[in-house]
Amino acid sequence: MKIFLCITLTILSVFGTTASIPLDQQADSAYAADDFARAAALYQEVMKSEGTSSALYYNLGNCYYRLGKPGLAIVNYERALRLDPSDASAKANLEFVNSKIFDRQGDRGSFMSNAFDNAATFTSSNAMAWTAFALFALCLCAVGLYIFASSIGLRKVGFFGAIVLLIGCIVTAVLAVRGAHIATNRNFAIITSPSALLSTSPREPKDRREEAMLLHEGTKVEILDSISAQNDSTGLKWLDVQVDNNHRAWIKSSDVERI
Repeated sequence: MKIFLCITLTILSVFGTTASIPLDQQADSAYAADDFARAAALYQEVMKSEGTSSALYYNLGNCYYRLGKPGLAIVNYERALRLDPSDASAKANLEFVNSKIFDRQGDRGSFMSNAFDNAATFTSSNAMAWTAFALFALCLCAVGLYIFASSIGLRKVGFFGAIVLLIGCIVTAVLAVRGAHIATNRNFAIITSPSALLSTSPREPKDRREEAMLLHEGTKVEILDSISAQNDSTGLKWLDVQVDNNHRAWIKSSDVERI
């Protein structure tokens, strides 16, 4: 009886100690012990219970890379950068994993649109919005200086300063709106299957003429449209995707994960 009691107390003490450790710390410990599958599962539990963050997506991306799943690693690094575009570690890891994938994509979008989007994602949309608010406040101060200053020189400073600050406020506000749109855009996805055969129509290719291209894990695509497969009880969808400026085709939804 004493032995049974001792064993029971030992088990309870072990489980009690484990339960008292926060999930994120358990996940970090599992990662440090090279138990990447358990670490990934624990990080996902933390997200469900406490919400997402750039750091959690970054850690989850590291787990998936260690598990040999570069597609899911890229998905999570991209999600981390949507929440915090200034995360240098996530940027570096994303560039590293992208350099390892098989496919080399062509250009997507124009030079000007890409430059505008890069400026909009230089920092978070919230930071952009606060910057726009600060510039607007300074603009009002410059207007006050123009109205109430007695010196001609100060009034000129107020007048031209207000114009510059107003332009800066408008540009920053536009960038903030664009950055927020990019951060919440669900139209981009990453191929997570080892390889995916794209079709010229929303169905399995019947012959070589209906085969559009073969893409591999980690390739980024833009989803333009979707359609449910006919006579398919599994609810499989086919996605109309833009691979780059010169390639567009259909891919099974099960082969990708939206960012």
